[in-house]
Amino acid sequence: MKLIRAMTSFWKVHDFPYIRAVEISDEELLKISLVLTREDLIEWLIWNDRNGIYSDEDSINEFGQAITREEALKIFIRQITENRPLMRLI
Repeated sequence: MKLIRAMTSFWKVHDFPYIRAVEISDEELLKISLVLTREDLIEWLIWNDRNGIYSDEDSINEFGQAITREEALKIFIRQITENRPLMRLI
């Protein structure tokens, strides 16, 4: 699996740990969702679900096309909302 690294990754530029996305409010999540690039979303998805098929190489091999920003954003939001109850237990 090939990891996509954006030259100006939101996560690196803003010193924003991946796990923090699960901890922020819905309002903050909406704000960052508007600025995250497709590459930023894929970077987070790969971090969050190492068995997922998110990189361009993996997506093309498996589905014949790369994941779109819209698809990545839907998965990003879904995975965050699914992980929030788990964070409350920690």
